[in-house]
Amino acid sequence: MIEIVDVTKKYRGKTAVDRVSFTARPGRVTGFLGPNGAGKSTTLRVLLGLDRPTSGTALIDGKPYTRLTRPLRAVGAMLDGASAVPERRGIDHLRWIAQSNRIPTKRIAEALEQVGLSEAATRRVRKYSLGMRQRLGLAAALLGEPRFLVLDEPVNGLDPEGIRTIRAFLRSYADDGNTVLLSSHLMGETAQTVDDIVIINKGRIIANGTLDQITAGHASLEDAFFALTGSHPGQSW
Repeated sequence: MIEIVDVTKKYRGKTAVDRVSFTARPGRVTGFLGPNGAGKSTTLRVLLGLDRPTSGTALIDGKPYTRLTRPLRAVGAMLDGASAVPERRGIDHLRWIAQSNRIPTKRIAEALEQVGLSEAATRRVRKYSLGMRQRLGLAAALLGEPRFLVLDEPVNGLDPEGIRTIRAFLRSYADDGNTVLLSSHLMGETAQTVDDIVIINKGRIIANGTLDQITAGHASLEDAFFALTGSHPGQSW
């Protein structure tokens, strides 16, 4: 289980997230939503040990990420902005990650197959489309066969077929008893993928429940999101 407990993070006196608490449970996909600047990325960075919280705790399987024995074997992460060396081939990028984390090299071909990137594995990353780079990032997250996935905009840049493939994969991954936490701006797609929803706005959690609970009384998840955050269609989020 992923547990975020009363996490506050301040930068130069400015509060980015304020006493954020929620859980992502095994066997379920949890969607983490919010407008731009709401605190999603900060929360995920704290969870993955990239930033230290000012107060509070972020735990994965009962431990901070930095105390996990083999973090990349336990947690697969894909954050927006993370990228491979452009001149490196996709397969070499995965090989480097596998070797540096003592992950069996047989997992490289398996991960490439899981995300539908096998045929492009020997191309250089600079020749990849945005969608292909996303697939490579997801393959890297899956290399260690982790029980936890933390994904920021996992289907960004994918075509409809690719989105459908990743959606089915994430559902299957959670159904096998794993924990999936994802952030996305694609409301319709999120609604077809997740079991639970957490919405953050202005650094604070404003909604936390099952998809049915969050959307009750609204025509869609998008309508619920706009009503809860006070934002509106076309606004940057």
